[in-house]
Parts: sequence; structure tokens; C-alpha cells
Amino acid sequence: MPPCPPVPRRGLVRKAFASIATAGLLIAALTACAGPGANEAGCDAPVKEGAASKLVEVDGKFGSKPKVDFPTPLKTKTTERTDIITGEGKGLATGQKVKIDLSVYNGRTGKVIEESKYDGSTLAGFVLNDKTIKGLSQGLKCAQEGSRIALTVAPKDAFGPQGGNEQIGVKKNDTLVFVLDVVKAYKTRADGAPQPAKAGMPAVVLADNGAPGITIPASKAPTKLEINVLKKGDGKKVKEGDPVTVHYTGVLWDTKKVFDSSWKTGEPAEFAAADGSTTQGGVIPGFAKALIGQTVGSQVIAVIPPDQGYGDQASDTIPAGSTLVFVVDILGVK
Repeated sequence: MPPCPPVPRRGLVRKAFASIATAGLLIAALTACAGPGANEAGCDAPVKEGAASKLVEVDGKFGSKPKVDFPTPLKTKTTERTDIITGEGKGLATGQKVKIDLSVYNGRTGKVIEESKYDGSTLAGFVLNDKTIKGLSQGLKCAQEGSRIALTVAPKDAFGPQGGNEQIGVKKNDTLVFVLDVVKAYKTRADGAPQPAKAGMPAVVLADNGAPGITIPASKAPTKLEINVLKKGDGKKVKEGDPVTVHYTGVLWDTKKVFDSSWKTGEPAEFAAADGSTTQGGVIPGFAKALIGQTVGSQVIAVIPPDQGYGDQASDTIPAGSTLVFVVDILGVK
């Protein structure tokens, strides 16, 4: 595969970050180079059932290792999907993060390329966007949490354009066969009930896709940590140390400039809701305090004074002594 473009840094909110690993070599290959849409359960899936996907026989319960059988060589010119088990809730949409158990086979040989342990320890996590191979991203759209699907991915929608992938034993014209369990679907944006704004806090307006625009008032920055819930979600409460998935935008109070935003990259961030000065993998203290005790589906704005941020040390585009403003959408907790 050709070298990938550099990944945008998201280290600006963290003092240390141990990335939470996904499924290994295959998922790294699937996602290395490759505004939320309608995501109701009845959405029109772009990938349909076809002759190839019908040939994939799958036995077993959701969440357990499936028994998979198909004739070899299995070939398809178009990516196809057969729903084995139908889940519940909203279907997956562009820009949405998902975690899955997976069994992946080479359609030419029938050999296993990679397989989850199906015990929760090897869930593959990625976002449905153009950084994931087309066949996988398109094939999962409109699938629901709790679904098991069989996906036959055509070479043109996988590694064909790169001439195959020698590392995982895939040739240019090989079809990939996936059996996917959609274990967890994360929200695409905060969807909680609107809450009253606190006087003196920055104003927030939202774009159609949920990305926040932040207006800093002309007054002096607060000297204490200020937190205001803008939307109150009804999901799981964030506990200290929980791995949390969020969308966020950060602005400098003094210059009113955006210094970091997951919305710009199109991918939510995941990290531990813990003080990075005392816990490996955590974030700056004020950011952690803004998350802990909040609920999934909530949107929070936090004004973080220097002593709860980076103090008298500069960090990349953040000058020393900066007051930081974050608007954070809490999308899910692992």
C-alpha cells in the first residue's frame, strides 16, 4: 500500500495518551489509508444482498464465535451484504464510530485472515468514513447495534486499487469475506435535552452536522474552572478513568482562535476521563473534571484556567498561561 498521510494530532487536550488498540494488522490496514447522515433503522443501505453474500453460511449466536462456510474461490465484482441477525435501534451512518467483533476470510482460499476472540477484549473500533476501506464502511451503513452481517467485499472496494496487501496475504483480485457483529454504535453528536446557559459563559451555535461555533465574551477570563451543561443526555454516566469517546472543539480565550477540533478531522476522539498529571492516558485536569459525572448524549462547555490546563508551560499552539474553552459532545463510554 502507498504511504498514508500523517494523522492529525489530538494531543492538545492530553498530557499523556495510551491509545486503545483495535483488532491488529488487518484493521490497521483497513483504516490506515482509506456531517452525519440519516441513521434511522429504516435507512436505505447502499450495499444490498447478492449472489456472493448469499453463499456465505453463518451459524451461531450474536457475540459468539460463528461457524462460517462458503465455496472457494468466492468472487464478486460488487460488494454485497446479507443480514444474518437483525439488531435494534438506529442504523449506522457516515461519521459514526462503531466497535465490532469480526471474522475475516480470503474469498479465494477460504483461509482466516483475522478473527476476534468474541470475549470483548479484541473489539475493532473505527469510524465509517473515507479512511476505512470503501467496502467495509459502505457495507456497515444502516446496520443496527446487535446485528450480525455477512459481507463480501469486491477487490475494487478493498485492496485491488493498491495491488493487494502482501502483509495479510491478499492479492489484487481477492474478494474479502467478513462476518461482523455490531457490538456498539456510538452517537454522532450530543442529542440530550437543551439546558439553560450560564451567564458570562461563551455562546455556542451549532452547524447542521453538530459542530460548535464558539463566541468568547469581551470580559476577562474566569480564574476558576467553569462548567455548564448545554445538553443533558440520558445515557451512561462517565466515571473517573472510563474510556470516553467525544467530539470536541477547543478555543483560546485571549485570541478567540480554535486550536484543536475533532470535528475538523471528522473522527471523534477516545481517551480516559482522568487527570493526566496523575494517571497515564488521562487529560488535563479541567477537561477531566468537565467529563466526570456527565452522561452520554450530553454537551458540555468548560472554561479551563491555566492551573487546570497547561499552567505556565506552552503546548504546541497553546501559549503558556492560556485559558482554554472546550465544547464537548459525549458520544459514548466503553
